[in-house]
Amino acid sequence: KNPELPNLLLDDFFKKAVMSCQAGWRTAVSTAIQHGVPAPTFSTALAFYDGYRSATLPANLLQAQRDYFGA
Repeated sequence: KNPELPNLLLDDFFKKAVMSCQAGWRTAVSTAIQHGVPAPTFSTALAFYDGYRSATLPANLLQAQRDYFGA
């Protein structure tokens, strides 16, 4: 619809679709982890989504890890 969007997650259609499926997505990832089933694509996509929608989380998390582990 809008070719100027930097990411499809900003399009209303995809934003609504992802928001409506978010609980199931999180359940699927956590269930896979609990049962020892590798789900790298689902978990990486969820981590990307969480990072993309947060204005401050990735930088703060990275800095906290550096502070904790002494890097």
